[in-house]
Amino acid sequence: MNTEKTFTRSTSGDNAVAAAPRIEIYFKSWCPYSRWALELLTDKGVPFTTIDVTNDWVLEAEMIDRSGRTSVPQVFIDNDHVGGFDDLKAFVASGSFDRRLGVAEAVPLAA
Repeated sequence: MNTEKTFTRSTSGDNAVAAAPRIEIYFKSWCPYSRWALELLTDKGVPFTTIDVTNDWVLEAEMIDRSGRTSVPQVFIDNDHVGGFDDLKAFVASGSFDRRLGVAEAVPLAA
């Protein structure tokens, strides 16, 4: 079952949310890596769509077809495959996630 999870995002324009990239995550309810990925996305405060493949072989086959992987979670941004939890975590840590979503990076203050 697909369940839309929407979180508010602070923006300065009315069109910012509408123009936000579409994030999808395939997950299984019993999987700790899935829970961690869902928490990471929730902590980022971005809207995303969850696709629970726990007991749905059709959606799981769709996930495998799209990602080429059988493990969960699998994350996509605008239909581009990011990967599983470790891939998502590295994507966020590198700053690529924020750049992809158009979030300004923090600039250190001059001493």
